[in-house]
Amino acid sequence: MEFRLNEDQQMVRDSAREYAATHVLPGAAQRDVDREFPIVPFKKAGEYGFTGVCVPEEYDGAGLGSLELTLVLMEVNAACASTGVTLSVHNSLCLAALINAGNDDQKARYLGKLATGEMLGAYALSEAGSGSDAAALVCTARADGDEFVLEGTKLWVTSASHADMFVVFARTSQEAKRSRGITAFLVERDTPGFRVSKKEDKLGIRASSTCELVFEEVRVPAINVLGEVGHGFPIAMELLDGGRIGIAAQGVGIARASIEASARYAKERHAFGKPIAKFGAIRAKLAEMRARTDASELLTLRAAWLKDQGESHTVEASCAKLIASQNANFCAREAVQIHGGAGYLEDFPVERYMRDARITEIYEGTTEIQRMVISREVLA
Repeated sequence: MEFRLNEDQQMVRDSAREYAATHVLPGAAQRDVDREFPIVPFKKAGEYGFTGVCVPEEYDGAGLGSLELTLVLMEVNAACASTGVTLSVHNSLCLAALINAGNDDQKARYLGKLATGEMLGAYALSEAGSGSDAAALVCTARADGDEFVLEGTKLWVTSASHADMFVVFARTSQEAKRSRGITAFLVERDTPGFRVSKKEDKLGIRASSTCELVFEEVRVPAINVLGEVGHGFPIAMELLDGGRIGIAAQGVGIARASIEASARYAKERHAFGKPIAKFGAIRAKLAEMRARTDASELLTLRAAWLKDQGESHTVEASCAKLIASQNANFCAREAVQIHGGAGYLEDFPVERYMRDARITEIYEGTTEIQRMVISREVLA
């Protein structure tokens, strides 16, 4: 068992670290305040190959694996969680949908543009009555000749304000029970009848847009059905396994940033005549943060490695997301505590880390859902 990154993986990590420091971190705090979507950092990511990490080279992608994508996401999220989730959804959900289930024609039409960052991808599964219970969705798609007509709404769609391509799940059969009547579609932004509606005002990841989608007699050509009609739900679940690795990587990134900010502040802040880093209580916090983050990182890399080997990784992805998301919240809270009153101010980044960390236990499957997935395996 090898715990060290190979030379190529180190190069990917170092390139991501340079990209994050140069193009993501500057302005991250202001984008959060202004709710400004990170479209400029996203476009710059395309120049580094980070908008198509796992896309084969024949489609202008980097031709790398999930482990390399995970390394990129850890570095980016340490700088800005809003940019991190933008890249995660684009790579782990939209692009992965095309790679896993797309046919040759669909890949030829869309993969290259998405891989280079010319197009931004999004993923639309959740609805008002189907969040954790995704199979309860009611958005419909009825066949009409060589088209499908979509009707309904989708909620909580990441990057929707700027996305060009949406992977949309809709019910194509009312007779089939729950998940068996769901189909996946590729829907372009400029399709008549489709519109991006309400933009949510959120606690954290405020530079990332989260919007409602409305479908009113939206005609999607049958050639844009992803996979087979009625077999969309397994596609959605497989994608969420990869998406959970991406959010685990986000948790690791936020935790790392919290540790770095706390260590820096602890050495600079003096109390009772010496740096607070000299006090045992502060050292204990930093040690606990570091140990938990190392554990989170190893779980996340394990899940990514298993995915690259083509092995089952559903439970491992859930383990990684469960622990990494909880740890992100733990480390962010401790970072605010170490900063004391200063940690409650926007003058320091830890208040943003604390707000951003909260969502990691909610999207891509809540903490409770991860425990259901893991416990089901344990009891099996």
